Amino acid sequence: MEQQNDCSIQRGQALRRYPNDYKAEGHSSTLNKTTTNQPQYSNTGRPTVRIAVYLMTGVFLTMEVEQNTTAQQIFTIVQSEAELGLSRFSLSTTTPIFALWMCSSQLEVQLRPTHKPVELAAKWNYLVNKYSSYPEDSDDEEPLLYFRRNIFLSKTEEEQIKDIKVLELLYAEARYNVLQGRYACDGPARYASLGALQARIELGPYNAQTHTLAFFHRHRGRFLPHHYASPSLLLGLGLGLGLVGGKGAPEAHLLEQYKRIPSHNGSANANPKKLIRKYLEFCWNLPCYGAAFFQGQIERPVRGLASWITNRDMQILIAINTSGVFIVDDIQCSLLLGLKYSELSWEMAKPSDENNPDCLPCLFLQFPVRENGARVYKILQVFSRQAPMMDTLISGFAEDYRRQLINSDSNNDQLEHSLVFPSGSFTNKLSKFTLATFDDEGRCIGQMGSWSFR
Repeated sequence: MEQQNDCSIQRGQALRRYPNDYKAEGHSSTLNKTTTNQPQYSNTGRPTVRIAVYLMTGVFLTMEVEQNTTAQQIFTIVQSEAELGLSRFSLSTTTPIFALWMCSSQLEVQLRPTHKPVELAAKWNYLVNKYSSYPEDSDDEEPLLYFRRNIFLSKTEEEQIKDIKVLELLYAEARYNVLQGRYACDGPARYASLGALQARIELGPYNAQTHTLAFFHRHRGRFLPHHYASPSLLLGLGLGLGLVGGKGAPEAHLLEQYKRIPSHNGSANANPKKLIRKYLEFCWNLPCYGAAFFQGQIERPVRGLASWITNRDMQILIAINTSGVFIVDDIQCSLLLGLKYSELSWEMAKPSDENNPDCLPCLFLQFPVRENGARVYKILQVFSRQAPMMDTLISGFAEDYRRQLINSDSNNDQLEHSLVFPSGSFTNKLSKFTLATFDDEGRCIGQMGSWSFR
């Protein structure tokens, strides 16, 4: 898309780098604050504001835009920035590889090309109040504008990408999601493998004098997700400061994996581009890869009297991508449930009392399981103010799946391959949920928790 002559987007300063913890500390993107300052004026005579667009590689690009500038116009400027090295030709896939996102701690939205980010930022607190799990904190929410992976990009399309600059951006985003616990792995060995690859990419070859176990213990939060890097957890496992060097420590597994990666850049497996691609190939097999994440809560199973006098709701993340819908316990970085679109039925329900802030919209997820040799259907109820957003996204992906089925009569084998669920040893952890059970004829044959009072 050619830049419109009247949108008056002006490139500001050169790319600048922000520290690793910049996003976590909630620094403003200046989208909100600049709109209240004295406006600047472009050569068209119309007022402009200065904004920043953040990349997951740790740099941001500033520019001056008019208030009605669209996401597509800003996207075009970022894509054509010479220092980024992202030519239009390198991004020429059927589906755009990247998109603009507006994010804060309580809400993340991928923008449509026609969205106007400055205007959207001005009403961000309203949107957070409407869709957030904690609307009382919405007044402190300031959005950041990101250049991130497009949720609608399929894994098959991504696997065809060869451009190293594009792969570096995808790697940086995948690394962030791994360390945040969003891309849940099954077991510590996989996190150690990813952490070792990251260390080899970012630190270079293993050096026995520098890359000691003490070094990785000090920097474990840089290479391991928070549930492995937390000092309190390590102490609870007997892996605290007093036992640095213990064979069971997560950083010890990471170090052993790091040592095994070839040290010579002449080796095909040690080439930086090859290592980045290897990291991504590992992540492509993780169920939640490329997902949009939403906040929600589920009812915990009731076990014993103590469960009735404690909070039975569990805060969760709902991950939705082109493969399916996933429930993630991001405190433990654990994947609890994964559902393919071929086996999923769902329905969104509005709250019975929309004036009651404690009465939330919900998403009902129905899926088949084998139980005592018979096929039955389980229903999980997910409570979330973001249920309408999830319903819209699931509807779009499910429709794409059905369209592929309709168009697949002449090549069923190819379709089956393209829709295969991400590999791995993941097993649904149904014991973590409060579920209702129905038979093939729709009769309720099992109830748990609040389902028993319906």
